[in-house]
Amino acid sequence: MNNISKKFYKLLLLLVVITTSCKHNQKEVYDKNENDFISIFNGENLEGWEGDLTYWRVENGILIGEVTPETILKRNSFIIYKKEQPDNFELKLEYRISEFGNSGINYRSEIIEDTPYALRGYQCDIDGRNRYTGQNYEEKKRTTLAYMGEKVSITTMPDSIPENNLRKNVKKNCWQTRNVLDTLATKQELKTNIKPNAWNKVHIKVSGNNMQHYINDILISEVTDLDTINRNLNGFIGVQVHVGPPMKIEYKDIVLKHF
Repeated sequence: MNNISKKFYKLLLLLVVITTSCKHNQKEVYDKNENDFISIFNGENLEGWEGDLTYWRVENGILIGEVTPETILKRNSFIIYKKEQPDNFELKLEYRISEFGNSGINYRSEIIEDTPYALRGYQCDIDGRNRYTGQNYEEKKRTTLAYMGEKVSITTMPDSIPENNLRKNVKKNCWQTRNVLDTLATKQELKTNIKPNAWNKVHIKVSGNNMQHYINDILISEVTDLDTINRNLNGFIGVQVHVGPPMKIEYKDIVLKHF
């Protein structure tokens, strides 16, 4: 190999190294963005979470909520992530629920002090028969804000309506002061995307006064809350076992990203 060929070979080798290094750095940046999600459930125990151990346990990396014939509930019970009260965030997890199970993922919620393990606030609803899965239901407050397949704006309430009179604005378990802006899909179409008795993915995006609930990467409901009197802009995260027949709900891979 002559000197010119050697120089050309060295130059080519240098370009390959630089190109490979650049691609590697791009991958690291991409991975770093993905890793902005942090686990808030360690899969081993209930560190950071507080709930009634009659109903909640950890097995094989899974957070399990179970109601048996011997432990029928008189009121809904939550296990609450107590380490922080996030405002703007994304929450991802997977769930599996029994056929007659009823659960939900609360966020921006407040603890009800006089009731054990109770939360008041926004909820991404979940049920085994997918009558409500993915809708936005405000537990112990304004009730249904958006049904499955709805994009909704909640209008500002007049100052003359105090919080203790909220029930006057609720009919058939639905908040009446709301505007349906768009239909995302029919309920039946959305239900076909949700797998019964299997693992399903939830992705909740919360920014400012906007909340989006995705199930298996499909947008199920979206709420823009303009009600400055009754909305919450931060609060606790928790998951629920619901009054009713015996049931089982399982959660895993619970991760959170702030922004």
